[in-house]
Amino acid sequence: MVLNSPEVQLLRTYMSVLASSLSGGRERDERGEIAQTVIIVAILAAAAIAICTIIVTKFTNKANTIPTE
Repeated sequence: MVLNSPEVQLLRTYMSVLASSLSGGRERDERGEIAQTVIIVAILAAAAIAICTIIVTKFTNKANTIPTE
């Protein structure tokens, strides 16, 4: 049967080891990392808004200078 092949057994073992190593990392204190992540996301969002504003302004100014007649 295919489910008992050595490849599938190796994959099951690898996934169980991976799952156990990931679950062991949840015990640490991550309160400081959340505040740092929120600050970084806020800075990146502000930068994205500023860049979009600059691009829209440049496109609008260029569009207004194109002669239509």
